[in-house]
Parts: sequence; C-alpha cells; structure tokens
Amino acid sequence: MVETGAMRSDAPVPLRHHPRLLVAGLSIVVLTVAVLQTAVVPVLGIIAEQLHASILGVSWAVTANLLAAVAATPLIGRLADLHRKKTVLLVVLAVVLAGSLLAALTTSLALLIVGRVLQAAAYGLYPISIAILRDELPEDRLMSAMAVLSGTLGFGGGTGLVVVGLLMNGHAGYHRVFWLTTVFTVVVIAIAMLVVPRRGRSSDGTIDWLGAIGIAAGLSAVLLAVTQGNSWGWLSPATLACAGVGVALLLAWWWWERRVTQPLVSTKMLARRPILLTNVATIFVGMGLYFAFLGLTQFVQIPRGPAGYGFGATVLEASVVYLLPGAVTGFLIALVSGRFIDRFGARPVLVIAAVAGIAGFLFVAFAHSQTWQVIVAGILANAYISLGYGALPALVVSEVDAGETGVATSMNAIARTIGSSLAAALVAVLLSQLVAGTAVPLESSFIAIFVGGAATAALAMVLIAFSRPGTGAADSVEARYETRAMNHEWG
Repeated sequence: MVETGAMRSDAPVPLRHHPRLLVAGLSIVVLTVAVLQTAVVPVLGIIAEQLHASILGVSWAVTANLLAAVAATPLIGRLADLHRKKTVLLVVLAVVLAGSLLAALTTSLALLIVGRVLQAAAYGLYPISIAILRDELPEDRLMSAMAVLSGTLGFGGGTGLVVVGLLMNGHAGYHRVFWLTTVFTVVVIAIAMLVVPRRGRSSDGTIDWLGAIGIAAGLSAVLLAVTQGNSWGWLSPATLACAGVGVALLLAWWWWERRVTQPLVSTKMLARRPILLTNVATIFVGMGLYFAFLGLTQFVQIPRGPAGYGFGATVLEASVVYLLPGAVTGFLIALVSGRFIDRFGARPVLVIAAVAGIAGFLFVAFAHSQTWQVIVAGILANAYISLGYGALPALVVSEVDAGETGVATSMNAIARTIGSSLAAALVAVLLSQLVAGTAVPLESSFIAIFVGGAATAALAMVLIAFSRPGTGAADSVEARYETRAMNHEWG
C-alpha cells in the first residue's frame, strides 16, 4: 500500500483523474445528499393538496426517508470499505435515480413514499466519497479536499431550498421537484463515471449482517419516536414503545459488536474519546442546520399583520432574498475551508465556526425586525454550518485506519441525521404554540428556536475544545496539520 501511494503521488495523473477534477466531481456527488434531503420540505403542503392527502400522511415522505437513511448508511459505508468503491457509488446512484424517477411519475402517495425510501440511499454517497478521497489523494491534500466535500453538505441544503423556491414559483405541480432530482442524478452519474478511477478492493473482510440489521432496527425505532412524537404524543404508548425497543436493540447491537470477530462497526473505534466527542458534536451541529433552515424559512413567511412580527414573504422571496446570501456564503466558505483546516487544524476552525454560529443565532433571536438582520444572521449561521461540516469529518478520519473510513464517516453522517431529526421535532413542538385565535406561531417560539441554535453551537464548541487526539494521533494526518499550523505560527 505504501508503494502504491508513492506511485500515485509521483506518477503523472491522467487528466480525467486529476485530483482537482476528482474533488470537484465528488463535491457534486455529495451535493445530491443535501438537495434530496431538503428539496421536498417546502412542497409538503403542495403534495398534500395535489394528492388530496393529509399533512400527517405526506410527512411520511420525510420520515420514511430519514428512517431508511439511518438503516442503510452504515451498511453502505461498510460495503465501500470492502468492495470497489466506484462500483458501490454507481449502484447507490442507480438506486437514487430509480427513487427520483418513481416519485416524478407517480400520483400515489404510497409509491411516492417508496420513491423517497429509495432516495435515502443518497446518504451513503458522502462516506463513499470520503473513502475514495482517502484512496486517491496524498495525505497533504486529503484534509483540504475533505473540507470541500463536507462543506458542500452545509451549503447544499440552503441551495436546495433556494432552487425549489425558484422552481415552484406560481402554481406549479410538485412533480417538478422530483424531475429536478431525476435530471440532477443523471448528471451526477455521468460525472462519477468520468472522474472516479476504478480500483480494486482496498481491504478484506466480511459483512456482519446481524449487526447491520440490529443497528438499522435500533436507530430506526429511536428515530421514529423522535419524528412522530409530536403527532403521536410524546408520552403515548406508541412513542414510548418505539423509543424503548430502539434503545434495547441498540444495547443488544453494542453487546453483539463487541463479541463478533469482524463487526460492522468497531465499538472500540466509536468509544475512543475524539471520535465519541466528535460524533456528539456533530449531532449538535446537525441540529443547528435545521434550527437555521426551518426557523428562518418559516419566520420570514409569517405575515406581520396578525402576528406583529415576520415579513409575509412568499416561498420565492424567502428563498432568494433571505436564504440565497447565506447559501452563497456557505458555498464560498466550503471552497476555502480546507486551507483554514490545513493551516490551523480542524479543532481551532471548529471553535471559530461555533462562535460565528452563536453570534448569528443570538443576533436573530433578539434583533429580527429588519430584513438585513435576518440576512446577516443567515450568513453567520451558514458560515458556522459550512465550516463545521468541513472540519468534523476531518477529525473522524484522522483517528481511523483507511479500511474503516467508510463506516466511520457513515456513523458521523448518522450523527448529523439524528441531530437534524431532533431539531425538526423540537421546531414542530415549538411552532405548535399559536397566538390566541390564529394559526400563527408565537414569536417567543421562534426566539426559543434561535436560542436553541446558539446553545447547540456552544455545546459543540465545548466538546471539540475539550476533545484531544487519541494515542496514535501523533502520526495522524490531523496531528501533522496541527503541527504545521504551529510551525506557521511560530515560524
């Protein structure tokens, strides 16, 4: 493997496999995850109206997608560690394409939900892409490239909302959104075929299928309780049963993984201090993403007259006027965040990102009467998310062997999904508190959402600030970058 890496760094790189083309291509691949995750949210009401379904029924287009994502992502990451990564990547994209095409063609809510379940395979694109980067790039380029891919997840969600806002202007049908994802996925498949080199298996091993079923069932049950708790009732038998069964399954899964010869996920890896704290911090950053997107999007659409706050913005105005500046900021930061991580290390960058998030959320919590105030808060929040998503996976990858990259980053991706789901559930609870005699949420509910964003950013900052590299970190990529950062500072 060492000789292969030396040959890869010294030999001329074919044009179509040039590192910059590879990073750019995989960034577009990863963008699929963010677009598919957020694109359907603004059109749930339109889907309900056009399919003559209830909002509760249509909400399963989101819930089923999340449940399938947490179930499939660890397995996809393990498959990428054990088999040809390009093959796994293309198979996943083919499944996503099938889901998008089904959702675009059907007028049945049940089949739409099936399409969204197939689209959930997209969550596995990120760990596969990170594993490909680790195989193809020399170590001195790896962190910068990872930061670009990870930052793409941060701004991609906002970009998806903006595009959908433009696409759904007027009285358009919801099928437009899924035709968009279909065309986008076709383009992504072409890009992946062009820029991703085909290499053999990088490691040997087997798949722990019982472990895959256990973690899928456990995480799905817990997430089902979180996503449906508001509609079922948080203390209802169904919610408590799902939560209890999920926790029991995850405990059994942990017990099994500690004893099986080749576990799906190494529990020793997950329990290591840097990875444990990084994954918990990722949950908080994932919560910040949804506090920002859901909170700001709904806040600006509240009509000021009956509520005494808000801007009465249309979906198009909310997308272009209020969200687009933050999305552009996130995109630009994603492009340069790798240089910051290269020079200063991931931990200092994460701390600075959290400070930006705290400032943005607190600013909009207490100053939100003017358009510019919301825009500034959105810019700061997007900077936080983009930098955070860029640096967090770098800490995970620096602590694991190359053969564990796919599954380790899969677990980090699941932490992000859990955070987003928790935030979505909290937002739903808070916004159910209405102004007397109206269907408008209380202003204090939005203030609580934004304060929650600041609190989760602060918690992420504390976790990262007090985490420390593992015993082998002196030889890790991250440690070398932090050493270089110190040399820059003192030299």
